[in-house]
Amino acid sequence: MRMRRKPWVREELANSEFFIDEPTNNIGKWKKSFKKEQPFHLELGCGKGSFIAKIASQNVNINYLGIDIKSEVLGLAKRNVEKEYAEKNIEIGNVLLTAYEIEIIQNILNEKDKVDRIYINFCNPWPKHRHNKKRLTHTKQLEKYKVFLKKGGEIYFKTDDLELFEATKIYLNEAGFVINKQTYNLRKEPIWDNNIETEHEKMFENQGIQTKALIAKLK
Repeated sequence: MRMRRKPWVREELANSEFFIDEPTNNIGKWKKSFKKEQPFHLELGCGKGSFIAKIASQNVNINYLGIDIKSEVLGLAKRNVEKEYAEKNIEIGNVLLTAYEIEIIQNILNEKDKVDRIYINFCNPWPKHRHNKKRLTHTKQLEKYKVFLKKGGEIYFKTDDLELFEATKIYLNEAGFVINKQTYNLRKEPIWDNNIETEHEKMFENQGIQTKALIAKLK
């Protein structure tokens, strides 16, 4: 769904201390872009930021980078981050946001960035076969992530789409990942502690569509 242009977004993001306007300048030095160096987690397709706002404010000993292609939606993500940190009365120091095309993510992250974990939540399933390579979990994309994901690094993946879930398991195997945990019903069978439900997750669960999830580790 196309998001309406929000006139306030450009100015707010430009004045934000945790929005990176030119992410290509940070390639190879993301860890030094945070206030202190600590484990580094990445969310691909962070959308309105409800997930990264909650998880980052709950884990201040981990640095988080949220990436989405749309600046409009990142304006909302910025506000969600500010809201979560204000409610907890803590300083925003371990989260950054940036707008970029994930299909060419190799232009903003490389082997020096050493990401410990990648979150991919409810990405576009691209159901038509000719579009499958656009999937964020496609083998082609996974090979790009392997450049900056640490050996033993993890991918946490959630989706409502069964076909995408089954295809992703094949992609992960092709790219040299091992699936340690998986479930076809995350609410009833949690495979990680303190699951943070995204907006899409709540919407689909309320429609009776169960969340499929997995944890994969790079060999």
